[in-house]
Amino acid sequence: MTKLDVLAIAAHPDDTELCCAGTLAKLAAQGLKCGVLDLTRGEMGTRGTPEQRLQEAQDAASVLGLKTRLNLGLPDNGLANTHNHQHAIMRVVRELKPDICFINSPVDRHPDHGHAHKLTLDALFYSGLKMRKTVNNDGVEQDPWRPAHIFYYMQDTPFEPHLVFDISETQSVKEQAILAFKTQFNVPESDEGPQTYISGEGFFETLRSRARVFGHQIGVTYGEPFQYHGGPIPFGDLSYLLNHKRIR
Repeated sequence: MTKLDVLAIAAHPDDTELCCAGTLAKLAAQGLKCGVLDLTRGEMGTRGTPEQRLQEAQDAASVLGLKTRLNLGLPDNGLANTHNHQHAIMRVVRELKPDICFINSPVDRHPDHGHAHKLTLDALFYSGLKMRKTVNNDGVEQDPWRPAHIFYYMQDTPFEPHLVFDISETQSVKEQAILAFKTQFNVPESDEGPQTYISGEGFFETLRSRARVFGHQIGVTYGEPFQYHGGPIPFGDLSYLLNHKRIR
């Protein structure tokens, strides 16, 4: 597999589309190698089938320009911070060697998101330990790898962001990627399946409104909020700020 610059890890297919797809699309357009690792197939979702969700995830990956999208097939509604679940994540991280990871939020409406956060955070730490052994698909022992930077993306429950990424140029791409999950979002009321918390047009409008609110906070049209893991954000170059024309 190709070494990645950025890997987004998520409890369910569509978590990354909802929360950090604008950022991924912009980074990919800038030439960075980006990918997504979905921990579950979303098989406990009210609408659609696991097979449909997997195909929708690949369709969304194409829209975003991702280099790879993988699914671990861990149990939806059954994510646990166990050795085996950590091990599964570690094998992928050591294979893809991402420098930056985006992961689920620590606290959220859906319990899986908080569980995925702790599981992923621990797996990323243990992935850097030499004595925690894993092997690749060919049975070859993998070298330790730990990403240099970890960010939490905002989900349903708001938090005070440490930074907001300007996605004004890629908000439309983000929306296309979300709509690739056609069994889940903007489903007509006439559809035979049940309506859910996320299936109506109102939910989609809420997402766009949130992006506008956070964009406004940094003086742009649309933004995606993140928290940074592990202390102050490293900062040593003012080029972006000097080139950024903030709307006031």
